Amino acid sequence: MLSSLSRPRALALCALPVAALFAVVGLAPLPYAIAQPGTTADVLGKDKGREVITITGAPVRPTEGQLRMTTILATGPSTEVDLGDVADAWFRTDRAVLPRESVYPSGKSDAEIEKRNLGQMKQSQDAATLAALDYLKLDPEEVKVTLHLADIGGPSAGLLFSLGIVDKLDDGDLTGGKTVAGTGTIDADGTVGAVGGVSLKTQAAARDGATVFLVPKAECSDAQAEQPKGLRLVPVTALSDAVASLRALEQGQESKVPSC
Repeated sequence: MLSSLSRPRALALCALPVAALFAVVGLAPLPYAIAQPGTTADVLGKDKGREVITITGAPVRPTEGQLRMTTILATGPSTEVDLGDVADAWFRTDRAVLPRESVYPSGKSDAEIEKRNLGQMKQSQDAATLAALDYLKLDPEEVKVTLHLADIGGPSAGLLFSLGIVDKLDDGDLTGGKTVAGTGTIDADGTVGAVGGVSLKTQAAARDGATVFLVPKAECSDAQAEQPKGLRLVPVTALSDAVASLRALEQGQESKVPSC
């Protein structure tokens, strides 16, 4: 059939299936999630009218400054992402294209994922409390810590919860009256772990007034990729070195503070 057509018409007819294929690909859902900078919350302050950190059984001192945990906002597990969404996000510094399975476990409903994330947050809060009290050499049977942060799941606020507890119970101010932000999981022994989405979290931190950002050391390069102007990146591997770095900054001992 094509042999009887002129070359331009033949090429046009051959191109139709290819164009149709691209149209289908462009509209078909893809296995990705689109993420952007999310909210931040001051763990030394209040959330929806309640103190984020409440402590009984030990003297609590008033704090200055802010310790802001950071989040990313990702499309939901049931949200369909097409080629246009991916292309748009690919060329924006305030968006990231992530494999959906790296954000949400496969085969789970939205409700199951929400329950999992809230469970991870509870485990993170328990580990953060144990790490902070161990650092301060306080007995967890005598000192009771209640952590409250609504509508946020996952384990990535662990480091900031621990720092908030230390700041409320230990002598000396950790922030020096400034706004410090950060991210990182934490184990009960104080080890800080990587979290993902760091380049978006630094943008959220800078947007909300932070000048210092505590980042798991393994994710320094990711944090530097879109480092906001005026935001100092301080690598940490444990609660103890995070506290040491903040105290050195508060005392003006810049040379003692590592940088990414």
